Amino acid sequence: MSLSRYGEFLVFAIVVILIPGPDFAVVTKNTLVGGKHRGGWTAFGVASSNLLQGMAAATGLSAIITRAEPVFQAIKWAGVCYLAYLGVQTVRSAVRGEYAPLDDDHRPDHAAALAGWRQGFVSNITNPKVLVFFLAVLPQFLPSGAGFGWVLVIGSTFSILGLAWLVVVVAGLHALRSVLARRNVRRTLDATTGAALLGFSARLATEHV
Repeated sequence: MSLSRYGEFLVFAIVVILIPGPDFAVVTKNTLVGGKHRGGWTAFGVASSNLLQGMAAATGLSAIITRAEPVFQAIKWAGVCYLAYLGVQTVRSAVRGEYAPLDDDHRPDHAAALAGWRQGFVSNITNPKVLVFFLAVLPQFLPSGAGFGWVLVIGSTFSILGLAWLVVVVAGLHALRSVLARRNVRRTLDATTGAALLGFSARLATEHV
């Protein structure tokens, strides 16, 4: 694989990553709920899932899953339900309008950190578009006969770039914490994020992936 081909992949991956999607919404939600540390763990959960799916693509497992229609549909509808669940939770939070301090700069306990990681991981791993992305896009940047190593390199690169972007998002939200701590702003952000999660859920449910 040439450096120029790898550079083309980097440009394409950055464009895809910068487009807001379910992962962006889940990380935003968790950063608003639990501060920068929970948001960071959520971003790491997304990256963990991306890395796992990159490895699945490298070993051919993702191709098997997409061909097994019942399994593929089960993953899709699990993602639909999970995004809807998170969306409803966030909208309810906006309606109640009761908030603890946004971020007191203390690390969350292990349970909160695990909850953040789990939400990021599950929201990504149950998105069948990610599997299709790795199957449809990765081969276009690989030379004929490319081995496991190069597929894994590209999958890892995508995971690292995605993590870097989400960490920037978390840092940006943290930097604006004095503004975001205002009740009206929090309610507006929760309502917007919840609506986005519900919208992603509905779109995933109606799209033919």
